[in-house]
Amino acid sequence: MGKRIGDYKFWFITGSQHLYGEDTIRQVREHAEQMTAFWQKQAGWPADIEFHGVLTTSGEISRVLAEADFDPDCAGVISWMHTFSPSKMWISGLSRLRKPYLHLNTQFNREIPWESIDMDFMNLNQSAHGDREHGFIGARLRIPRKLIAGFWQDDDVMRRIEDFMRAAAGVQIGYQLRCARFGDNMRDVAVTEGDKVEAERILGWSVNYYPLGDLVDYVKSASDGDVSAVMDQYHERYDINTDQLEAVRYQARLESGLRRFMEEGHFSAFTSTFEDLHGLEQLEGLAAQNMMADGYGYGAEGDWKTACLSHVMKRMAEGKPGGTSFMEDYTYHLEHGRELILGAHMLEVCPSVAAGRPAIEVHPLGIGNRQPPARLVFDGTEGDAVLASLIDMGGRMRLIVNDCQAVTPLKPMPKLPVARVMWKPMPDLQTSAEAWMLCGGAHHTVMSYALDAGHLRDYAEFIGLEFVHIRQNTDLQELKKELLWNEVAYRLNLQP
Repeated sequence: MGKRIGDYKFWFITGSQHLYGEDTIRQVREHAEQMTAFWQKQAGWPADIEFHGVLTTSGEISRVLAEADFDPDCAGVISWMHTFSPSKMWISGLSRLRKPYLHLNTQFNREIPWESIDMDFMNLNQSAHGDREHGFIGARLRIPRKLIAGFWQDDDVMRRIEDFMRAAAGVQIGYQLRCARFGDNMRDVAVTEGDKVEAERILGWSVNYYPLGDLVDYVKSASDGDVSAVMDQYHERYDINTDQLEAVRYQARLESGLRRFMEEGHFSAFTSTFEDLHGLEQLEGLAAQNMMADGYGYGAEGDWKTACLSHVMKRMAEGKPGGTSFMEDYTYHLEHGRELILGAHMLEVCPSVAAGRPAIEVHPLGIGNRQPPARLVFDGTEGDAVLASLIDMGGRMRLIVNDCQAVTPLKPMPKLPVARVMWKPMPDLQTSAEAWMLCGGAHHTVMSYALDAGHLRDYAEFIGLEFVHIRQNTDLQELKKELLWNEVAYRLNLQP
């Protein structure tokens, strides 16, 4: 499945100039190295930060930023102007930088040393001065960047640096993402279509079709030993609440073949469609769910955009509590004052969002014209979450995010044997549904309890996606204005 977020590094560079003399440059370097050492000791950060020098000339800056761009292990660059670094020195390097970029406005000392402060201290500690010069050149060059101001040891600053890391790693993960489409999109469905060439140009996602027969050959060739190993994993992870073990074993065979196909082709995501099951005995249910639990992206009905986005978001969320899953808005609960959405799918919802230990069950499926498939049945967990939808607007991609509060289903649903997740969308069902449809949001989404809208906003800005956030204070009339302004900006090519 390619690199994980922990496989990447982030380069920390510090700006200065030779005007202050070598002694000042030495102190700048010492401070930056101490900051790097402190950050490297932080538990829970998704990736390491490496110090890559105090840069004092245009040539140094251009060289280091070019090296960052060409280093496959570098996911992003963090800069800090300890002293005053004339911003014209940064034009060449920043203009060519393609990696996600964070400008950190901090200083080495938390407080002003009131009794001892002198001009030597002032010349050395000029972040309030130097970072404003650096901020200007970022604005003048109109480069996508993350800006964080505050003391470098504070929890909120380090949390925002971590958020940057996750978004930046998502960008790099996308550049190596390969998605296999088994069958085409569901016939006559509009929103799952999209420009795959543009997606690869902007997002890096390589999306290609593979005949279902190719997969069927892998499924048929799966050995009994391979199938038994998958069955052992099912027993370890889930309760098996069925005596139809041959149906479960077929899903294990399907998963064994699918995994081998994905591993040999270096794929990280896949799609399927119930309209093309030729050669398969069941629609993949349990197989897809278990693979999603291990980080693969998935999209039903040929929805490659959601499949790829789900893998990227799963990788971005690694190490954080909470699951991430393919999701679909299924039906509404319109009880006045307690309006909710029930999310589910025919079969394929990831068990990472389960409230308890999922159960394997086998039931008939009135679609696809195949044998009753084994699937995981569970209720979703409670908590804050987001729903994300990537759509093709024709000429650009739009990422729509809706905040929500997941809740326990109000009552049992004994006759609905699928994975079930219930939530209250923000600010309320009526407003969010109208806002979602104004934006063109799809019925398929990626639901994540681990990420929030801030992660996805950063991701969208680094790549150049239009971003729309439906949240607690969303006003429909203001949203209409925002969409109109976005349309004008993209038509006039005014976006960064």
